[in-house]
Amino acid sequence: MSPKEPLILAIDNGTQSVRALLFDTCGNLIGKGKQDIEPYFSEQPGWAEQHPDYFWEALGKACALLWQDTTADPGQVAGVTVTTQRGTVINLDENGEPLRPAIIWLDQRHAKVEGPVTGPWGWLFKLLRLEPTVDRFREKTQANWIAQNQPDIWARTRHFLLLSGYLNYRLTGEFRDSVGSQVGYIPFDYKRHRWAGKRDFKWQTMPVKPEMLPELVRPGDRIGELTTDAAAHLGLPKALPVIAAASDKACEILGSGGLSPEVGCMSYGTTATINTTSKRYVEPVRMMPPYPSALPGHYSTEVMIYRGFWMVSWFKREFGLREQKLAEQKGIEPEALFDELVRAVPPGSMGLMLQPYWSPGVRQPGPEAKGSIIGFGDVHTRSHIYRAILEGLAYALREGKERIEKRSGVPIRKLRVAGGGSQSDAAMQLTADVFGLPAERPHTYETSGLGAAIDAAVGLGLHPDFDTAVAAMTRVGDVFHPREASRLLYERLYREVYLKMYPQLQPLYRKIRDITGYPQ
Repeated sequence: MSPKEPLILAIDNGTQSVRALLFDTCGNLIGKGKQDIEPYFSEQPGWAEQHPDYFWEALGKACALLWQDTTADPGQVAGVTVTTQRGTVINLDENGEPLRPAIIWLDQRHAKVEGPVTGPWGWLFKLLRLEPTVDRFREKTQANWIAQNQPDIWARTRHFLLLSGYLNYRLTGEFRDSVGSQVGYIPFDYKRHRWAGKRDFKWQTMPVKPEMLPELVRPGDRIGELTTDAAAHLGLPKALPVIAAASDKACEILGSGGLSPEVGCMSYGTTATINTTSKRYVEPVRMMPPYPSALPGHYSTEVMIYRGFWMVSWFKREFGLREQKLAEQKGIEPEALFDELVRAVPPGSMGLMLQPYWSPGVRQPGPEAKGSIIGFGDVHTRSHIYRAILEGLAYALREGKERIEKRSGVPIRKLRVAGGGSQSDAAMQLTADVFGLPAERPHTYETSGLGAAIDAAVGLGLHPDFDTAVAAMTRVGDVFHPREASRLLYERLYREVYLKMYPQLQPLYRKIRDITGYPQ
């Protein structure tokens, strides 16, 4: 690294941690500061909240750890950029102060739906039988719940921001945010990448007003400059440019080198996703829009498994105490021992099949969906359950891949796998076998931060365009090729068993919901 080489500081505020990441223009990670965070606190069952100031404080701690970790000079930093978890909302008053804790994307509370959507939109939804989908959107809209249950707070709300908008405000003092970060229950036009038009039905379904929302800029555009206080908080010179990036999933795709619809970018994170980048607006499921890409003017066609690799964390918490204690004694990462659990079980988990709908969906799966495991016998142990979790997630994402291909008309020929779960060699091999495609691991684990840094590099003029930046800053690391015997086994299990599970279990899920009231 040249003493005067320009660097980019990417802030990645995920669900489990805040990371301050220093990248050079070749995509090398020069330094890292990671501050673990409590994802949320819960005052009521199903609630998930966190104080906005907590994220800001964690950001400062992550930067302090970064400067302890690297020999780089803060004076080399050419600009700052932010990527965050999606769908977390924050209410600010007229002075820019938080009015209540942020509602985290994992929150499960529901607003009341009071009457149908009126006018032409209501007639259209009724004609197309989309009223349940729209009602689900209204139930999940956090602004509706706040207005119904905390009307005094809503009356004092002057700014309604996603977490990305809040952090950009704390950095610059400007109420601006990236188009690429707008994923959530907000009045956003996903097709035109702007706030919804005056006649859009979303304004009817929530109390949000246009003046509450931030000004939007494209990924790579300037949001503002670091204020004196923010610069001190990050340990940087003041007035550095802050460049718009995108949501963490969108940045993961860019950081994985996914610029075209032939590349399927998978995220093995708290939420598991499969995405492609396209110039075309393609809904993977009708009425479920593609999200804005970190590549300006493009779309991320996404299928999401809501709980994703949260299920792995759940398994470790509920059944993995032995491995965690043993790893602590040996001074190794627990993941190494969990990989041994996977390898101890043959492909197909000796007939154990898992459907990973531990949380319901909106349309596919529907709101009645629940998780299931079938095929138990006396040979099965927790090792089989663990492998079945990984296989079930891979089956669900393969189904998503095929849905994207059908809707887009473009076959996916490559897989890039990022996120925490991608660090497991066993999970990577299993993915290649289930999909029947090579599974490629990007050269760095920090793909979200790298994608944000690519946005910043182009915005700062460190690279002339996105094609050049991606070519210079991304590359493939390990590649896992499918094993033919395993591929053939998984092909039959996927076609003959997995794809039939949800249609056959769906009526039972509905009965469970009718009898128990859960899921709501």
